Amino acid sequence: MLIDMNADLGEGAGHDAGLMRWITSANICCGAHAGSPEEMRVTVELAQRQGVVIGAHPGYADRANFGRVVLELAPHAVKSLCFQQIAALVMAGAEVKYVKPHGALYHRAMQDEGTAWGVAQAAEGFSLPCVGLPGSCLAVACETFVAEGFADRRYRPDGTLMPRDQPDAMIADVQEALEQVERLIGTQSVRTICVHGDNPAALEFVRTIRERLSARGHTFRAFA
Repeated sequence: MLIDMNADLGEGAGHDAGLMRWITSANICCGAHAGSPEEMRVTVELAQRQGVVIGAHPGYADRANFGRVVLELAPHAVKSLCFQQIAALVMAGAEVKYVKPHGALYHRAMQDEGTAWGVAQAAEGFSLPCVGLPGSCLAVACETFVAEGFADRRYRPDGTLMPRDQPDAMIADVQEALEQVERLIGTQSVRTICVHGDNPAALEFVRTIRERLSARGHTFRAFA
């Protein structure tokens, strides 16, 4: 089975160079929730050197909270927010292949039709697919959608991600992460797996998951 491995990069976490050797798609921060124009450019160049596909990772313009607090924006404001950030990544020299929203914007787009519409419309303005949770509002709103699963986040019974402010939201054990990835691939038909770039164990997670799944017959290739 073909599977993609993605990570959120360009956010100043310090793991980008190591992760880029193991992932197939990079969700590059567009400078709103973190990063800078220079960091965008450097991350784009790093991805290009490693042959990693680039996706835009737009978030709420709320650097104080790292884009992890919902901002009440009308659908057209969400569209404008995302469109501007995708354009900024293009201006940084990237050949952008997809859009994956960040943090609170991601969660809101999974559950709110208006936010999902705004993200989807911004992506369609560049003829790009969106990445998100299967069965979500974003999946319905997008013309082209790619289902994603998470290696290092726990899920609630309804299929949404457990909020980060919950004590058990993050998975710390790589074996548990691997088992979750295999379950998501088998039951949810996800095409791409995410490990967060700000996870202190991100490099270990990505390397181990890729090595073990490759040994079990999976082929890693970017979906875009």
